[in-house]
Amino acid sequence: MKIGVIQLTSTLDYKENLKKIDQFMEVAVVDKATAVFLPECFYSMSDGKNPTPYLVEGENEHYQNIKNLAKKHGIYLLAGSVATKVDGKIVNRVFNFNPKGEEIGRYDKIHLFSCNLQRDGEVKKISEGDIYTPGDKERVIEVDGRKIGLGVCFDLRFSDMSLNYRKKGAEILTFSSAFTVPTGKAHWHTLLRSRAIENQCFVIAPAQWGRNNDRISTYGHSLVVDPWGEILVDAREGEKIVFVDLDFNRIQEVRDSVIMY
Repeated sequence: MKIGVIQLTSTLDYKENLKKIDQFMEVAVVDKATAVFLPECFYSMSDGKNPTPYLVEGENEHYQNIKNLAKKHGIYLLAGSVATKVDGKIVNRVFNFNPKGEEIGRYDKIHLFSCNLQRDGEVKKISEGDIYTPGDKERVIEVDGRKIGLGVCFDLRFSDMSLNYRKKGAEILTFSSAFTVPTGKAHWHTLLRSRAIENQCFVIAPAQWGRNNDRISTYGHSLVVDPWGEILVDAREGEKIVFVDLDFNRIQEVRDSVIMY
């Protein structure tokens, strides 16, 4: 399976964000990718204190905009998250669409990020709980006959969740992310490689990169890691799409080499 992983610097302006995604998806079609993976908050990135005004609610225009990306390009669109209003609450929801634009499963981020970061001598608190309500259900979807366990950013730190996906037959774990720069430098590569090694799965982690707004800067380094923990691609810095051919024979090779379950 050939996949494309998009790295963005999303801002509040959803139209500008969609324009960039559309251009990257055109490249993915030319390169004959089966699926494209998007980062967390790809649609509209708020300042972390206030929600974006561009909320998905039901099948409104924002939902249709995302759906139509998959339908227009005839490709799987996976794993990006968008702020979504449900019963008066806001969740950080992952939407997934097949090449016909049909939804194939959704997931609401369970583990919400909270930390105190030092910058220029000041402590800055970031707490997703100020905006979002956590989800309560894990989710596995199927793409081209392959099972994918869905996670978002901070979910990466909870190894039991990844193990549950492995037990449900997942061959791919994905974590759409917007890691901060300090936590990214310290933990990003280590955590992603650990989840791949522990569960003998491919790990796909599309990420935000750069200065998203006055309060938030993100680390980038979108990764694809194989079941042995080898990094197949690191997007490093900049907005771009990177491609990887996933050889699923590699999963069985690794699982036969180190029998864990």
